[in-house]
Amino acid sequence: MKVAFIGTHGVGKTTLCYDLAARLKKRDASVDMVKEVARLCPLPINRQTSLAAQTWILMTQVAEEIRSEANNHVVVCDRSVLDNYAYMLCACGRQKPLERFVEYWLKSYDLLFKVPFSGAASEDGVRDTDQAFMRAIDQLVDSLLDEKRIPHERLASGERSQWIEVVEARVLRHESMVQRRL
Repeated sequence: MKVAFIGTHGVGKTTLCYDLAARLKKRDASVDMVKEVARLCPLPINRQTSLAAQTWILMTQVAEEIRSEANNHVVVCDRSVLDNYAYMLCACGRQKPLERFVEYWLKSYDLLFKVPFSGAASEDGVRDTDQAFMRAIDQLVDSLLDEKRIPHERLASGERSQWIEVVEARVLRHESMVQRRL
């Protein structure tokens, strides 16, 4: 099973990844996390990004997912190719060949959880805290989800303290449905 948390930066995706992985490990699941690869990019990111940087991020995300899936029953992703494409779209406009690849790769996720934009981000030395930029990315993610009719779960913005319980219940329900089909 592959699960990804999607949305703009600074909204709590990483925390949810760690929390979900920990809860699933307590159930003896073989779990791995694909961490946000943008932090490893050798080129400028955020508002200073380029097509080369966003292509590196997109392809590294895919490579990390493949690596993780090879040895684990559950893969929890801090982002998906959709988010990565939203940053590319914001900086460089539509890239049709890459957009087709993103559409293809999105089918590899079992569950996508859209984490809502809250309007605030902590300074971490890497990610841009400009709220207009964060909002633009969040809106692009929402637009792509709607335009491409991508199945996803939206976490309620006013219920942050309950997100992990909602996510865990949905993941376990999905796993149970898969087991019944087998």
